[in-house]
This record gives sequence, C-alpha cells and structure tokens, in this order.
Amino acid sequence: MDIIEALKTRRSIRGFKQDPVSRETIHKILDAAIRTPSGMNTQPWEFIVAGGKVLDQIREECSKLFDQGAFPTNDMLRKPFEGVYRQRQVDLAMQLFNLMGIAREDKEARKQWMSRGFRFFDAPCQIVICAEKDMQYHLDMLALGAVCQSICLAALEYGLGTCIADQGIMYDHVWRQYAAIPESKRLVAGIAVGYPDNSFPANRLVTGREPVDNITTWLGFD
Repeated sequence: MDIIEALKTRRSIRGFKQDPVSRETIHKILDAAIRTPSGMNTQPWEFIVAGGKVLDQIREECSKLFDQGAFPTNDMLRKPFEGVYRQRQVDLAMQLFNLMGIAREDKEARKQWMSRGFRFFDAPCQIVICAEKDMQYHLDMLALGAVCQSICLAALEYGLGTCIADQGIMYDHVWRQYAAIPESKRLVAGIAVGYPDNSFPANRLVTGREPVDNITTWLGFD
C-alpha cells in the first residue's frame, strides 16, 4: 500500500470479525514496525501479543473489573483533557454515539459502549506495548508512540484494522499475571487488531483533522 494512502485512510476500528489473526501475520507486522526510529537506537519497546482462549480470559477479567467499578491500576493514567483537546474528545464521543444510535441520556448504553474498550472491542488479537518504567525521557516516549503508528500502518498491508486504546491496559495487573510482566516494566499502550467488520456502524467514522495551515508556522519560505 502507498505510504501516503495508508496515512490518510487509516482509522480506528471498533468492530471486528472473529476470524483469527495468525501468529505469522503479527510477526511480519512487528518485524516491520521494529524499524521505527528511536532516540540513539534505544528501541525502548517490548510486545505482548495475546489471542485465542488466553485473550478471551483476559478480556473477561478486565471487563468484569470495569463492571464492578474497580479503580484502574496502571500508573500511566493521564489527567483529564482541557480546552480544545477536551472539545475534540467530546466531539468524537458524540459522533460515535450518533453512529451507534446511543442517546445522550441513555447511561446504560453509554456504559456498555465504554465496556467494549475494556473488552478490546472483542478483537481476536491484542498487542500490548511495554517499556521499562525508568524510560521517561521525551525521546523514549516519542519512540513508543511512533512504534504504535508503525504497527497500525503495517497492519493495513494485511487487510487488518487496529485501534489504539488505553482501556485495554488500565487493569495492568491482569496482564502482569498472565504474561509474568515484572513491576519494573510499564504497560504503555494496547492495540486491538483484527479484520474489520464493515457492517459495524462505528467503523464508518472518519474523524476530522485541524487544517495544516492552522497549526503550522512557516519560516524562510516565499
């Protein structure tokens, strides 16, 4: 796939077919993604890939904790967004609820929708990106974000959709138990991976972007 086309057509997929994704395919995606640049070639990333019955067990445990109102255990939790960033978040939620036919006052439907994130959107595969907790330097964080993008773009080559979501790693102690992840490592991001279900309403969403000229300062150009 053309690189520019991939960048412009990639979108978050929140509804997947249940067709399994092979280990071989994920290996090819990760093998391409590890060419992502990192500051001084530190390569701060590590991957946990789950599928099949193990992923189903993790999914059920995480969604059960959410239903019980358990407080997330991952120390990567961010502060609430403010200003224009908060507004973009609200706009996204409104677009998704509209596509899914969820009324603003329907709290139960909204909760069920949020629960999908803790179920990794029922994707057949979940990739979790981990890093040492002492990786705090801005170039390390840049590299970890960049490898997420690389994975999502590489997945398109194999007809796969992806969704980067933090709900899937909020109960990090569940993942630690299954994958023997030591406390010295932090779960940084989760990526749901699978073949898109084109009939799922939310998959029709194409989010807007701020025009380039609104966010760019040009120097030295005529």
